[in-house]
Amino acid sequence: MKFEKPVPVEWIASFINASLSGNKIGLVTGINELHKVREGDIVFVDHPKYYEKCLQSAATFIIINKETEIPDGKALLVVDDPFESYLKLVNHFRPFEPSMKMISDKSTVGKDTVIMPNSYIGNHVTIGNHCIIYPNVTIMDHCIIGDHVIIQPGTVIGSDAFYYNKKTNRDVHYKKMNSCGRVVIDDYVEIGAGCTIDRGVSDDTFIGAGTKIDNQVHIGHDTIIKSNCLLAAQVGIAGVVTLEENVVLWGQVGINKTLTIGKDAIVFAQSGVAGTLEGGKSYFGSPVDEARTKMKELVWVKRIPEIWENLNPRDQGV
Repeated sequence: MKFEKPVPVEWIASFINASLSGNKIGLVTGINELHKVREGDIVFVDHPKYYEKCLQSAATFIIINKETEIPDGKALLVVDDPFESYLKLVNHFRPFEPSMKMISDKSTVGKDTVIMPNSYIGNHVTIGNHCIIYPNVTIMDHCIIGDHVIIQPGTVIGSDAFYYNKKTNRDVHYKKMNSCGRVVIDDYVEIGAGCTIDRGVSDDTFIGAGTKIDNQVHIGHDTIIKSNCLLAAQVGIAGVVTLEENVVLWGQVGINKTLTIGKDAIVFAQSGVAGTLEGGKSYFGSPVDEARTKMKELVWVKRIPEIWENLNPRDQGV
């Protein structure tokens, strides 16, 4: 999430009651999760496993729960509970803001765009020109829709990320990490009925120009889908996935988190993708493999009973 204007790190330290060291005169330009940080961002870390990764990341300002050596140009904000400090900042800069109108007065709808009955458009939403929003669509706060976009009935754009911080020392075992990101949909995108596209935890979920999405597809938080991709029905994509240009996912493909599928790749129906895939190839199976290799494996799997019978004949003629 980018702040509307840079915020002095000294103000943030005071706001979350942190001990500030390092770059005390810096300006914070946004807040982000570790997997999406940029220069000028503030990020939190509360587990030793991620200390070094966070300290060496692009983040300039780090909320942490221990004193440690400070990389050049960065600042540490030391608190007892970095996660709660993160939530305090999110709730301050992007608070929950209910709207009781079907189309919020704080949103903008472009020329010749049609919004059909029972669709809800939240606060600070921007919808471009020549779009068709069919009945019972929900577009949540801060989402951006480009020009010539079609969204079929019952789809939800901008639901909260499925993202929780596990706390074993609390009564509430999984603490919700409030989402302050957005969904950004580029021009000429078509989204089918009953789809769900989660907003980023702190950055954007993005759907590139010309991408077409079938019915009942789920796209997780902070996922980047580039231009002219094709997603068939019941595809499920976890968080922080990148689909490069022209990727095709056929029906019921499942995609694991934090991976990339390269440009022009095709994944056949009912495949399970556990790791990054090279572009320009066709894939199949669960776990997925190159389609030709997997087809050969299936041929041999079918022959197992025959091979077993040959190795262990029932009638030895004795």
